[in-house]
Amino acid sequence: METIKKVVIVGGGTAGWMSAAALSRVLGDKVQITLIESEDIGTVGVGESTIPMIKLFNAVLGIDENEFVRETQATFKLAIEFRDWGRIGDNYMHGFGIFGQDLATLPFYQYWLRMHQQGKAPDLENYSINRMAANAGKFMRADRSHGNSPLGDIVSAFHFDAGLYARYLRRYAEQRGVRRIEGKVVDALTRASDGHVDAVRMENGDLIGGELFIDCSGFRGLLIEQALHTGFEDWSHWLPCDRAWAVPCELGGGLLPYTRATARPAGWQWRIGLQHRTGNGHVYASKFMSDDEAHALLLANLDGRPLAEPKLLRFTAGKRKQVWNKNVVAVGLSSGFLEPLESTSIHMIQSTIARLISFFPDKGFSQPDIAEFNRQCNFEIERIRDFIILHYHATERNDTPFWDYVRTMEIPDTLREKMDLWRTRGRIVRVDNELFAEVGWLQVLHGQRVPVAGHHPLADLMAEKEVSDYLSDIASVISNCVDQMPSHAAFIAANCAARQL
Repeated sequence: METIKKVVIVGGGTAGWMSAAALSRVLGDKVQITLIESEDIGTVGVGESTIPMIKLFNAVLGIDENEFVRETQATFKLAIEFRDWGRIGDNYMHGFGIFGQDLATLPFYQYWLRMHQQGKAPDLENYSINRMAANAGKFMRADRSHGNSPLGDIVSAFHFDAGLYARYLRRYAEQRGVRRIEGKVVDALTRASDGHVDAVRMENGDLIGGELFIDCSGFRGLLIEQALHTGFEDWSHWLPCDRAWAVPCELGGGLLPYTRATARPAGWQWRIGLQHRTGNGHVYASKFMSDDEAHALLLANLDGRPLAEPKLLRFTAGKRKQVWNKNVVAVGLSSGFLEPLESTSIHMIQSTIARLISFFPDKGFSQPDIAEFNRQCNFEIERIRDFIILHYHATERNDTPFWDYVRTMEIPDTLREKMDLWRTRGRIVRVDNELFAEVGWLQVLHGQRVPVAGHHPLADLMAEKEVSDYLSDIASVISNCVDQMPSHAAFIAANCAARQL
């Protein structure tokens, strides 16, 4: 068994420098890590909203959170707010963390569902400290010093400047021995014996050899697709949005501790507030809206003056048929693309890196290992795909051709089965530790008005007054806790305010 000693990362940006930072932390100086990037090649740079697993990634790297927040102009995120998705005028949140406290043998929400169906319980958000705090513009980190208090249940992620994050991780990686080469890769040389990539050729003619290659070249897929012709599975029949205009603007509307996703006639618009600016984008289906119309709609719905010309991004929803092919592993956009509706892009970079570390090869490149790695990657992205499709399909909107299409389209069997379980008794089954847990599905299914005929029969075994008192106590305690929390802006000012650019 020969140990791999040379890893080459093609491409920088968030995917490249997250890969370099994590591998340098885990492998130390035992493996030579080289990253190739060109200052002339721009990055997409719209993945500025994250989910809580990013905190684990930063913790593994030993990064101080306050320093990280300052260096990346970050703010905190408790939830995603969805406007106009089920119907025009609707507004709900998908908050992180738990709801209520489980009672007896059932999850909390089954007792809430029983009472809510009778009109005897308020909306779901009253039982989530994340959602109530987000609505109030409050934030603090989880504090477990108060015993069994909801203050210990706060779960957060970040909004950050992806370019500053990549720069921060570059410093981190280079301090740990990662070698950066400036320049453009023009092609790859493969071995006749097994088809593996042997080296990449630079624009100046230099050859950079390696044993394991990580493709972080974005949509181009320089190695995984252009060199190895791995193939791509197109999901645009389920996710027809194929373009996005992105633009930063001046701060306006306050430092909200949540991402906002507002449905538009042929897609949706994001709002991500940082300390120094607000990130905005309009994701849309070009089949249903022109580029000029989408551009104008974005600019008409900003909180402040735009700080740059909007940038147009073109993409196709789907995945590479293999994330790991021969001695190339695709990380980030080179492995596939799902629109950032649930802020999963950076998480999928993180999970692919973690999976690569778990299955790190020797020079023999075990095919069973590669097959299992690819199976796990496929499962993860397919289940995230289903969750994103749910947002479009679970709607009553029929006001535009786009919403008519997504409301009536055929959906994957895996999503249909999950929706059918919900419609009968409100059951939600998390399959094989898929990314989004029951409470995530619950919030979107309920928030977008997917009807449910009943609830778990065992929820009826408890007396109605006992259930009612139990729900009221939880809502009251959460409300009191939120009252004690500082505002999001005050927390940042006291702990991690960035230097103003």
